[in-house]
Amino acid sequence: MPAPQVHVTATGIILAIMFATAMGALLLWMFHLPMYVSAPAAKARRAVDAVKCIIVPTVGQPYSERGVELACRLGRDQKAEIVLTYVLEVPRTLPLNAPLPEATKHAEEALERGSQIVKIRGLVPVSHIERAREASGGIIRAASDRQADLIVLGIRPNAGARGAVLGRTTDALLSGAPCEVIVDKMPDA
Repeated sequence: MPAPQVHVTATGIILAIMFATAMGALLLWMFHLPMYVSAPAAKARRAVDAVKCIIVPTVGQPYSERGVELACRLGRDQKAEIVLTYVLEVPRTLPLNAPLPEATKHAEEALERGSQIVKIRGLVPVSHIERAREASGGIIRAASDRQADLIVLGIRPNAGARGAVLGRTTDALLSGAPCEVIVDKMPDA
């Protein structure tokens, strides 16, 4: 019986080389061991990757707008919901639903400025006015209602000037928030 004749073509050689290269790359990828990451580092990364809702209190000042910017950067990869919250502090002498036209107008302006920052970063802003007796209580309620993963709070450079470590609102948030809190303090000018 005669031996079969082997016919080699340039196309066959190119296909064989491409196949061998693809198989070699696949095997290298399959057997490549991932870089060692400690359990605490992996847990921290998963926690940051899981951020889906960020509450950002804003009052329309540069320090709170800086907090909006930070929240956008933190939530960008996860396409997190950025909830801009303005707490309308209602005096104790008035009912919570009392009309406060000037304060409401200021709140809407502050939320609009914050919304512009969020839109520039390619995220969809959610604006919310929360009525409360104290700012910290309103922020905590907004975070609880929305099941927020994170609160990003921009604070003024001279926060805590009256004896509190960071300021009354910040101290109350750090002790009573239902989620993680990141505080961003602007440097003194």
